[in-house]
Amino acid sequence: MNMNHERPFDLLNKAIGQQVLIRLKNGSDIRGKVQSFDVHMNIVLEGAEELDDGGSTKTKLGVILLRGGNILFISPA
Repeated sequence: MNMNHERPFDLLNKAIGQQVLIRLKNGSDIRGKVQSFDVHMNIVLEGAEELDDGGSTKTKLGVILLRGGNILFISPA
C-alpha cells in the first residue's frame, strides 16, 4: 500500500509553471500553464487556449482566471 498521500493542493503546487488541460462543466477544454491558484481552486493560466473536439487550438485566450466551481478536472497536458 502506498503511504505517500498527496493532497490536491500539493499536486497543484507541483503544476505551477507546467502545462495542464482543464475540462469545464460546460464541456470546454482549456490548455495553459498554471500561474497561480487559491483555496477555492480558482486558477490563473497563462498562454491559455480553448481546444476543439480534436484537441486543436480553437481560440487563443492569453492570461485567464478560471473559477474553481466551473472546473471538472485538471490533468497534465
